[in-house]
Amino acid sequence: MQSTTDRSAARLAWTRAALGDPSLTLEPASSDASFRSYWRTHHDGRSWVVMDSPPAQEDPRPWLKIGQQLAAAGLHVPAVQAQDLEQGFLLIEDLGIRLYLSELNERNADALYGDAMDALLLMQTRMDYRDLPPFNRDVLVRGLEVMPEWFLGRHLDHTPACDEWDVLEAAFNVIIHNAQEQPRCFVHRDYHSRNLLVVEQNNPGIIDFQGALAGPMTYDLASLLRDAYIVWPRERVERWVESYRQRLRHAGTIGDDIDRERFLRWFDLTGLHRHVRVLGQFYRLWYRDGKPGYLADVPRVYHYVVSVARSYPELADFAALIERYAEGRDLTQVTRA
Repeated sequence: MQSTTDRSAARLAWTRAALGDPSLTLEPASSDASFRSYWRTHHDGRSWVVMDSPPAQEDPRPWLKIGQQLAAAGLHVPAVQAQDLEQGFLLIEDLGIRLYLSELNERNADALYGDAMDALLLMQTRMDYRDLPPFNRDVLVRGLEVMPEWFLGRHLDHTPACDEWDVLEAAFNVIIHNAQEQPRCFVHRDYHSRNLLVVEQNNPGIIDFQGALAGPMTYDLASLLRDAYIVWPRERVERWVESYRQRLRHAGTIGDDIDRERFLRWFDLTGLHRHVRVLGQFYRLWYRDGKPGYLADVPRVYHYVVSVARSYPELADFAALIERYAEGRDLTQVTRA
């Protein structure tokens, strides 16, 4: 396995060769929860980003293929200037640093989310999802099981008793059924404020789409509007949800039989699936991978899980179980791995 030093040297040498500039340097641009990293460089009055995607851990080919399809569908994704798939280096358009997360405020939220929902509609109506891996029952179950293992078990040091597993499994079945009854479409999987950028033309710029699946219609909408990193009042979120339902209806993607109440339930419980998974995943990133950067966001995710589950009678026992063991705990404080 290539050392960090060797990788850094290879990345710099490749970038210099790709741009024909032996003097340029690289600086960190961003990172994520995977092995992938991003580096910014400047050449001839323009800024570029190098995506470093080690093929053994993060094959860059899915990113490249899906990016080409998204661009063809009219979405703004980073254009590729040069690539070396064997080494896992791509020189791509720099979409800037204006993440939705840092730009969103009370005044511009309607406009920015409007742009994001317009882009989402393009993804769901123009992207061929049939060759994507399915967001099937196995994937749904694996996502949910991360929470009992890493939140209840590893973090709260509680192993559910048999009757508690019954509660968990009953709730998981409700959530899974909700996801499976929805129409299938292209699902970005991380369509939220840290993966959307404010750009001057064809807003938003979209990144981190390589994990796309064929899955439930409201998954990306829930990722966007029930974002783990920013919270809006429920009433405002529900107005946005209804505006998206109307977009789908006008596009002919859903019929009048999918009324406001049914669509909102799809949205709520699909978001609940995401947040149950993330609640476990954020702790796994710390305890297993030594990445503490997401711990500050746990209380927001926990609130989503409990508040949504409380609002559906068939999930009340599930909410009570989670609260029973988390009550009084500072969820941002963890023990050493």
